[in-house]
Amino acid sequence: MLAYLPRPPTDTSRYGTFPQKPDLPAVRGALVEDSGQQAAASTAKRGSPMPNYPSAPRHGGFVPCEPSLPPSRGSLTTQHPRCRPSWCPPPAPQEPGARSYPLHALSVASIPNSARGKTSARSSTVPAPEGLQSRRCKLLEEDSPVVQAGKRQRQRYVTKVGKCQVNLGNIQDKKRFLSDIFTTIVDLKYRWFLFVFMMCYIVTWVVFGSIYFLDAWVRGDIGHQGDPEWQACIENVDGFVSALLLSVESQRTIGYGTRMVTANCPEGVILLIAQSIVGSMIDAMMVGCMFVKISRPKKRAQTLIFSKNCVISCRDEKLCLMFRVGDLRESHMVDAKIRAKLIKSRQTAEGEFIPLEQSELNLGYDTGEDRLFLVEPQIICHVINCHSPFWDMSAESLRREQFEIIIILEGIVEATGNPCFAAGMTCQARTSYTEDEILWGYRFEPCMSLEKGAFQVDYSRFDMTFEVQTPAASAKERHELKELEQQHSTLSLYWDHLLQPCALPGP
Repeated sequence: MLAYLPRPPTDTSRYGTFPQKPDLPAVRGALVEDSGQQAAASTAKRGSPMPNYPSAPRHGGFVPCEPSLPPSRGSLTTQHPRCRPSWCPPPAPQEPGARSYPLHALSVASIPNSARGKTSARSSTVPAPEGLQSRRCKLLEEDSPVVQAGKRQRQRYVTKVGKCQVNLGNIQDKKRFLSDIFTTIVDLKYRWFLFVFMMCYIVTWVVFGSIYFLDAWVRGDIGHQGDPEWQACIENVDGFVSALLLSVESQRTIGYGTRMVTANCPEGVILLIAQSIVGSMIDAMMVGCMFVKISRPKKRAQTLIFSKNCVISCRDEKLCLMFRVGDLRESHMVDAKIRAKLIKSRQTAEGEFIPLEQSELNLGYDTGEDRLFLVEPQIICHVINCHSPFWDMSAESLRREQFEIIIILEGIVEATGNPCFAAGMTCQARTSYTEDEILWGYRFEPCMSLEKGAFQVDYSRFDMTFEVQTPAASAKERHELKELEQQHSTLSLYWDHLLQPCALPGP
């Protein structure tokens, strides 16, 4: 529950989406202190390659140090890591009054030496602002395996396999479960279900066997065994074991013919009728429970798969959140529908805290795109517009958020697609995605090809993604920037129209 509590806003001005330009004149002014040293340094470094800052590796090594807790999400400006990666240089002493800039403000891509000209050689003489290396190491340590492992150690609302991590407790009125005894038995685990299944038969056999033995002992049938003149009520019952065998043979309609109930006593006939009725009721309920438990559509959901990650990229000039679903069976789902829920805690304007609030994500409900013909893997798209909860979320703010997206896929099993059984054979598959499982600036690789006159699906490429050029700004910022560009173009056309000289009439 603590994982979903809202956190205080952090200072994001230092690590914003739009980088600040470095104050190069101030740096150049500091370089002209010694003209002789500057000329010697420029001559020595003219043929040297441009320094490239190391990129953030996913799996980097750390130098040994004393253990410390990994920094939490969104704590870049408050916490300082005690461990420094082995690939980070030591921080240079920072002079008072010196300015430092974000990581992406001065990062330069690796360029071959042959492709660099005088510009790169000239820019190599300008040192990086002091304090940049230490801040760069802090940013790179956010992607280290230790920090990523610490971020993932939080409770999920729904697991990747679709199990809800919610335990119900302190239920006072438990008699409600007995009123729906059929569902209660079906929902039991297999070990308890088999125990109940066996005990239903064993208990009835023992109970009726004891009644048979008691009746034979009271009437004296046990003491007159082998007497041809004695009219026995229950023949060939000389003990409890033989009475138990009579109960099993009567309820299971085996009928070996050695032990039987005669017409010499009315209580024996009534007892045999009662056992037959009770045995039929137990057969109907327990065999029905066994059939439903084995053929539950919940097992059908094991062959419905989801991609391991969500991706965010542009589609038709709109920022979209996408994931992929697929069906491993050749028997397809009938009337498959998909929906998504966003689980996130928030605090209202009145100060009320709402834990694990559920909000709907539009997957095409208004256009019918949420109804799937799930023959091949489908990429489900959520357009991030002004009605989406991700409207003002950028690539940088995504790393500081804590939420969970629940995906629910429902459909009817094709083998039981009869309308009479449609209500009882509805299948539901679930999965979830946390903020760490959303890839910004990626797309899914195609997994279908045409081979020998049919489409071939390669499920080994089901989870594969590739990186695409995607702006790190939020959809709201992109929309506002587009409106400003449109207004600017409209004013430019209007101004050009006013400045056009009037055409003079011809001679």
